[in-house]
Amino acid sequence: MLFGQGLLAQASLRGFVFDATTDDPLIGASVVVDGTTDGTVTDFDGAFEVRAKSAFPLTLNISYIGYEEKQVVVEQAGQELRIKLSEAVITTEVVEVRGQRISDKQKSSPLTVESLDVLAIKETAASSFYDGLGNLKGVDLTAASLGFKVINTRGFNSTSPVRSLQLIDGVDNQAPGLNFSLGNFLGAPELDVRKVDIIQGASSSFYGPNAFNGVISMETKNPFYTEGFSAQVKYGERNLLNPEIRWADSFKNKDGQKTVAYKFTLSYLQADDWEAENYQAVDGSQTPTGNPGGWDAVNIYGDEYDIFGDFTQNTTNSFNDAAGLLTVHRPGYRELDLVDYDTRNIKALGSVYIRTNPKLAEDSPELILGMSYGNGTTVYQGDNRYSLRNISFYQPRIEFRKRDDFFIRAYMSKEDAGDSYDPYFTALRLQERGQTDGSYYNRYKKWWEDNGIANMMVEMGYPEAGIIFDPETGQVVIDFDREEAAQWLADNADFMNEAHEMARDFVNAPTNDFSGRFEPGTPEFDQAFNQIRTAYNNEEGGTRFYDKSALYHVHGEKRFNPEFGEIILGANARLYTPDTRGTVFYDTAGIQITNFEYGVYAGLNKVFSDGKWRTNVTARMDKNENFDYVFSPAASVVWKPRPNHYLRLSFSSGVRNPTLADQYLSLDVGPAILAGNLAGADSVITLSSFQDYLSGFLQRSLLDYYDIDPIRPERVRTVEGGYRATLWNKLFVDAGYYFNVYTDFIGFNIAIQAEFEDETSFIPDDVQVFRFASNAESQVTTQGFSLGLNYYFADYYSITGNYSYNAIVSQEDDPIIPAFNTPEHKFNIGISGRNIRMGKLKNFGFNLNYKWIEGFLFEGSPQFTGFIPSYDLLDGQINYFFPKVNTTVKLGATNILNNQVFQTYGGPRIGRLAYISFLYEWKKK
Repeated sequence: MLFGQGLLAQASLRGFVFDATTDDPLIGASVVVDGTTDGTVTDFDGAFEVRAKSAFPLTLNISYIGYEEKQVVVEQAGQELRIKLSEAVITTEVVEVRGQRISDKQKSSPLTVESLDVLAIKETAASSFYDGLGNLKGVDLTAASLGFKVINTRGFNSTSPVRSLQLIDGVDNQAPGLNFSLGNFLGAPELDVRKVDIIQGASSSFYGPNAFNGVISMETKNPFYTEGFSAQVKYGERNLLNPEIRWADSFKNKDGQKTVAYKFTLSYLQADDWEAENYQAVDGSQTPTGNPGGWDAVNIYGDEYDIFGDFTQNTTNSFNDAAGLLTVHRPGYRELDLVDYDTRNIKALGSVYIRTNPKLAEDSPELILGMSYGNGTTVYQGDNRYSLRNISFYQPRIEFRKRDDFFIRAYMSKEDAGDSYDPYFTALRLQERGQTDGSYYNRYKKWWEDNGIANMMVEMGYPEAGIIFDPETGQVVIDFDREEAAQWLADNADFMNEAHEMARDFVNAPTNDFSGRFEPGTPEFDQAFNQIRTAYNNEEGGTRFYDKSALYHVHGEKRFNPEFGEIILGANARLYTPDTRGTVFYDTAGIQITNFEYGVYAGLNKVFSDGKWRTNVTARMDKNENFDYVFSPAASVVWKPRPNHYLRLSFSSGVRNPTLADQYLSLDVGPAILAGNLAGADSVITLSSFQDYLSGFLQRSLLDYYDIDPIRPERVRTVEGGYRATLWNKLFVDAGYYFNVYTDFIGFNIAIQAEFEDETSFIPDDVQVFRFASNAESQVTTQGFSLGLNYYFADYYSITGNYSYNAIVSQEDDPIIPAFNTPEHKFNIGISGRNIRMGKLKNFGFNLNYKWIEGFLFEGSPQFTGFIPSYDLLDGQINYFFPKVNTTVKLGATNILNNQVFQTYGGPRIGRLAYISFLYEWKKK
């Protein structure tokens, strides 16, 4: 972040605070210069920095809940301070929030920041630290599968989180071809995560394009401060097995100074994924659940509505032998038969840290060489549900930095889609191999007529049509009792179901001309399925992706500290090299795609009145080769009227360049071609007018033509204010309000391209449905409020609660505006205890969290648009530390009550996941 302290102090004192027994860093310990109000709390690795105005020698008072207070005399600036606190034999009754692990830096931040530190990661009730982020204030966690979780803030959620930026040690964790992160599937192993910050709202001024709705910033452990060996294994329901190991060590020169440190971490995860088994009709679809001729089920693919299977006009009896057919759907294939639910995930991370001036210790510049690798199989939900099989991702990184001074960082991200494919499109391909849609519906109707089903219905009491001649008008009117017909169909549902079942059996059976339906579980199905999913989708009959895209990034920043404040200057550049061989983008037939962008920024931090006022002004300019310059200004002021009370007001900006998919996509998913939109589209037909044309006897005058503008970046401007305070030394309060104004929202425009031979033709030679990336014309405004409370009592316990409200203010009827996909109201309530002592029993803890989410409409693709009912979840864990063997045992469960809940429409029902974990930690002395 670009927020600093300024230069108010005459001397800066730096050091670390540790547990005297375990040598663990103490997070949130209070460090105060004796006789003054100058002080701070230790950071996530036990580090602190105090700017003191007192003359040397001076005394530091260090305190922490459950530990003996200690005084340390400091003789001079630059003195190495490694302070160890011993556990108190008798704890005091006075409980202060100084042990809350909420740093002054976080309190004084002008943005809304939620954090999960290394202790909170260990104590989370969730099955992983990433899932635990969903319990933070204002954070939405969406599970599309066990292996794919999405973090979002402040609305416009999506299972393709292109509006959020995820960083690991400052490195963008996005998959280059997708332009977004796959949750933590290809991220950092839990054992190596030091802290996670979620910066909510527009942050492009500080983090660049795509920091639109927020930033998930993870920081891994520095091996200079976390030497030793640690190992963890989790075992749980759904055959969950998750072992991890981490090793870190350092080398010293002849003067005893640390010069080089290194670390490596390995993680493996396997589990049986949640299965998507929603067989109800898609919300808003034309055919209801239970229709004898079938319906469009959410997690059955290939059973979608087809106008050629719609016989609802044929409801009369003897005048039409198709009576009773109503709407016919092909049976399709269940996702269960098309997807690999055996989730597998491997992560490996290794780094070398080199101090170029060892005598400066932690103040030395560092050269970092790192590499991370991830591989696995899971289910990803975007426009369709996708089976990601053997996808891999690696990132080499080099960085040279000095804390609070400068850094220059370069890295590459490379992905390989492996054997990934589209199950939805696979279902369509399987049915096409059996027979075409036209053949299916024609043969179905012919069987119905040949077997006289309509006549049987009349014999069973189905109402007959009456012919009435009107002598005044001379017209013949057919009188038919539709209400009686509907009632008959309801009363004779068994007969209708049996008749349709016989019709399906007939058309699905193999003949000399047709292969028929490939039934799951048969050798014929396995052969056809494997042929389809292993052939690339730009080849005949395939649905597999080829994606070996890469990105190359360099970023530098320098801080200057003149007397009037802190100046920050920085710049970055990025090159995308997508490589999909035409299976995703239009990089085929010799076309090579590259995309280059860069940005520069400057910021000024100023602190007034001994730290009572903190101000920041930042300006950033970005340029993508395909779009105009975009600017992201920001400004903030933080007022500290008295100790531990902060009022903040800020203005920030967000910019999102169109993704590579928005620019270059060319993907046939069956019903439509998904297309990028760099050049715009001319003379396309609206979907509604084409539907009118089909039902209006092919009158071309009903067709409505229009043009689509080329895609351009989207923007947001945010004003937010908030208040943070510590009250009565026990209660921490954090409240905030924001108001967003969005322009040029990027969404999708569904259009028809139809080619007619000449002006007199009424049947087109070719018809193709396109979904173009497009910008909304309307401006959108949203607002939200959040409140968080942390109450600490009885030395070891805390009660937490948070509430979030998010809503759209403007109600524009613009179909391009993406769905809000966010609950209006939600809250969390939790109680926890750590390092609890009860008589002879000590070293145990617990965490219990209850979450309630209000129901909301989730809009994805037409197949995956529907209502998510309100739901609640209860997570909990208990843990015990065995000091003699340096091992913590944790027993916990997410969704303890096993409520079967949807978190995204089209995704699986998420149930309970109980687990037990064993964590061993050996600290090198």
